[in-house]
Amino acid sequence: MKIGVLGPLSVDHNCSSIVPTAGKPRQVLTMLALRAGHTVAVSTLMEEVWGDAVPRSAATTLQTYILQLRRQIAGTLPAGSALTPKDVLATSFGGYRLTPGVESHDSAEFQRLALRGGAALEAGDPRAAADLLTRALNLWRGPALGDVPRGVVLELEAISMEESRMQVLEQRIEADLRLGRYSSLIAELRVLTARHPLNENLCAQLMTAFYCSGNTWRAMEEFRRLRDCVRRELGVEPSPRLQRMHQAVLNAESLPRTLRTQLPFAVD
Repeated sequence: MKIGVLGPLSVDHNCSSIVPTAGKPRQVLTMLALRAGHTVAVSTLMEEVWGDAVPRSAATTLQTYILQLRRQIAGTLPAGSALTPKDVLATSFGGYRLTPGVESHDSAEFQRLALRGGAALEAGDPRAAADLLTRALNLWRGPALGDVPRGVVLELEAISMEESRMQVLEQRIEADLRLGRYSSLIAELRVLTARHPLNENLCAQLMTAFYCSGNTWRAMEEFRRLRDCVRRELGVEPSPRLQRMHQAVLNAESLPRTLRTQLPFAVD
C-alpha cells in the first residue's frame, strides 16, 4: 500500500486507489492512513467526523463508512487472494486499524529525511543537509490533506505537518546560506517573507542573503518591513535577536549564525 498525505490524499492498494469521493468516508480513511498499523479509537473517529454534535446513529453510520472502505479494498484484491478486506482494514479492540504492508508513506519518509538532514546540519555538513532536506521537501504535493474535509483532529494534524514543513524549509535555507548561495536564495526568501510576514527566521535569513551579497540597504529595508509589521499587528518590537542583527548590519559587522536563526542547528 502506498499512502500520501503531504498534499491531496492518496491511498493505493495493489496500484488501485481506495480513496472514496464522499467527504466523511474520506475523513475516516485519512485518520486510518495517518496512523497506519495502529488502532484508531472509535471515539476519535467520531470526534473527527462529527465534532461535538455526535448523533445517536454515529456508531451505525461509522460502521457503514468502514463497510464502504472495505468494499473499495475488495475491488483491489486479486482473484484467489488469501487476504480479505477485513485483513487490510481490521476491527480491533475499541477501534479500527489499517494493517497493510505499507510500501511507502510520504509522511514517514519526510520525517526520516528531515531527521537525517537536521543531523547533517548539526554535524557541520551543509551540503549533505541541503540535499537531504530538499529531498524531504520535494515529497510535498500541495497543502497537507489538501482535499480532505477536516474536523478538529485532522485540522490539528494538518497544522502540525505544515509547521514541520516550514521548519525543514528554514533548515534547508540555513544549509544553503552556509554554502554561500546568497544571491540564489533572495527570490525564494522574498516570496516566503511575503507569505509569512511575521516570521523572524525568514526575515533574518533574507537579511543575511541581502547583506552577504552586497545589498546592505536592502537588508536594512527588510528589517524595517518586519519591524513595522510586528508593531502594527502585535504592538511589540522585533526580538532582541533580530535587533542585534540589524545593529550588526548597521556596523558592517559579520552576522553570527545564532542571530540569523533560532533553529537548533545554528551554531558557530
